[in-house]
Amino acid sequence: MSASVCALSSCSPSHHLPIAHRSLPKTLTIVPTFISSRRSALISIATLLPSSFLASSSSHASLSDFVQLPSSGGVKALDLRIGHGDLPIDGDQIAIHYYGRLAAKQGWRFDSTYDHKDEAGDPVPFVFVLGSGKVISGIEAAVRSMRVGGVRRVIIPPSEGYQNTMQEPIPPNFFDRQRLFTTIFNPTRLANGEGSSLGTLVFDIELVSLNHPQQRGQQNSLSTHVKEHIY
Repeated sequence: MSASVCALSSCSPSHHLPIAHRSLPKTLTIVPTFISSRRSALISIATLLPSSFLASSSSHASLSDFVQLPSSGGVKALDLRIGHGDLPIDGDQIAIHYYGRLAAKQGWRFDSTYDHKDEAGDPVPFVFVLGSGKVISGIEAAVRSMRVGGVRRVIIPPSEGYQNTMQEPIPPNFFDRQRLFTTIFNPTRLANGEGSSLGTLVFDIELVSLNHPQQRGQQNSLSTHVKEHIY
């Protein structure tokens, strides 16, 4: 199911402000529709997900709108835009854009690739190798069934989120990084049995590109073999 997530009213004064300065919505409303453009998709995924959404089915959006991904350890997904092309496989080089939020901090956004700019001022996607184990397993599970151009919101349980402070993606800002990890790995709250809520993550992911290095290597090997045969 494709859906767009309405971020406040379109006539709200904050609608035209940069994402970082928009006021936070109190509720999240999901309206079935098809997102036809990249711009409208990025506007839709900029909506913050309140923690009350995760805990209460009485809010406008329900967890029933999400589908648990097979063999994901409990990762739930809602597709905002369906992509095209091949599905990623282990060994592929994956490039994604994302917004990362921490449910325990009322949807606090701890990182976004749209804030990572190159010298030209363009956002730099996060690149990783699928199956390398360097990225939190919830993100790997999310992209395995995505196609290029797709946009997906995922709710990642603590067991599939950060297990240590070395797993990627890591917020580049020191204070954001410190706040994220001191919340997730708070020893007192973990001892009180709050681990099931501290590390729940919400990621909005756009699959920008994927590269099959193994297939490319096979093609290069075949090309070399053909040239040797000709000469």
